[in-house]
Amino acid sequence: MKVIIIDDEPLSQSILIHYLSFYNDIEIAATCNDGFEGVKAILQHEPDLIFLDILMPKITGFEMLELIENKPKVIFTTAFDEYAIKAFDQNAIDYLLKPFSQERFDKAMQKCVANYNNNELQHIAETILNTSNNEQENRVVVKHLGAIKIIQTADILYLEAYDDYVKIHTEGNIFVKKKTMSYFEQALNQSQFVRVHRSYIIQVNQITKMEPNDKETMIAILKNGCKIPLSKTGYPKLKQVLGL
Repeated sequence: MKVIIIDDEPLSQSILIHYLSFYNDIEIAATCNDGFEGVKAILQHEPDLIFLDILMPKITGFEMLELIENKPKVIFTTAFDEYAIKAFDQNAIDYLLKPFSQERFDKAMQKCVANYNNNELQHIAETILNTSNNEQENRVVVKHLGAIKIIQTADILYLEAYDDYVKIHTEGNIFVKKKTMSYFEQALNQSQFVRVHRSYIIQVNQITKMEPNDKETMIAILKNGCKIPLSKTGYPKLKQVLGL
């Protein structure tokens, strides 16, 4: 089994390396200090398993996972209080609460070799970070032109549905992320971003005016001149947020 360790704490890396040394069928392909290094190592080595810290410099463990299409099995190594990660208890992916013993590590490895469903991974990690960390409300991490780009939500003008993806419009750039509009509707600050149409979420600070589009519908005009349709359900939501 090929393994990668992704953790910004040298002590945690050393402990994992020591515990893994008792497994003859384990190859440690790489150790990484942050999510950027982790993405590169996963693409290069295609590991079977990664040990992943959640809160790291630059990008979180969850944000890193969003950038990986073919996700390996994951065991989280985290300092989060166990009450913040109860979501793991009934799911396939295990976690190691720092500091962890060899015995606890061995139990996690036993779970890992079983045939668990990694499709649950994203939901689990999202639940934990939404409970324990509000950092994602202020940024979005995307792949763009072969690089990892961190977009501050304050720089987002509006979001647009694009098949199975979402287009993120900023001043002078459009980024694409494989997420749903419903995801962004929940993840973004709802006092700043409003889903005004099935296909559009806009930042309210970007609106200059609203005017009729025809007899029954309205449009919002943004500072950059873009015209965004307001649906019959979206227009009242927008008025409520604007206090109109």
